[in-house]
Amino acid sequence: MKEEDLERLASISFVHHYKKEYMLQYENEECNELFFLCEGMAKAYKIDKHNNEVVLHYIYADSMISEISDTDAEKLRSFSNIQLIEDSQVLSINYQKFKKYFLETHLLQKEFTGEIVKRSLQLQSLINREFIFDAVSKVSMMLHDDLQMFNKLKRHEISLMLHIQPATLSRVLKRLKRNNIIDIIHGQVKIISQRALQNIYKDKIDD
Repeated sequence: MKEEDLERLASISFVHHYKKEYMLQYENEECNELFFLCEGMAKAYKIDKHNNEVVLHYIYADSMISEISDTDAEKLRSFSNIQLIEDSQVLSINYQKFKKYFLETHLLQKEFTGEIVKRSLQLQSLINREFIFDAVSKVSMMLHDDLQMFNKLKRHEISLMLHIQPATLSRVLKRLKRNNIIDIIHGQVKIISQRALQNIYKDKIDD
């Protein structure tokens, strides 16, 4: 972008520092700010009818936090609860002015669309995980796509996220290790064959 465009973007943007566990947004909450995670980590989750937390996905640094379903809307509405799980730095941008100066003029439309597509792929993964995959496929996909998060979380947290029993998770990990697909060193998973992991859950999708 030109220097004047960068200056305009800076004029409608603000950087905030939040502590771990800060609730950035609640489900269905309207907001006029576009959020982008600069540093730290966040999670998107919903609460089910039994008051259980259902994690949808994790958000890493250098990713858009806001969920966009309608680019014509004047305000953004959060599809899920967004909570920071690490001390984080969040960039907020005035959405109406961002639309006017950077989307309607096509300056950042391509990049913005790319972020929306990335979020759509996360939704596809969620649907596969919840409605198509068995326990082995769920664990294999998370190891393949999100090894950093897998090794950071406690085993019971992973079980809750994948909706499987802790004992089932333990059996799946032992099976993958026995088949020389992964190794486990001091509680940390190391992937031996990315292709073998991917084949496990891709076969489910193809079926």
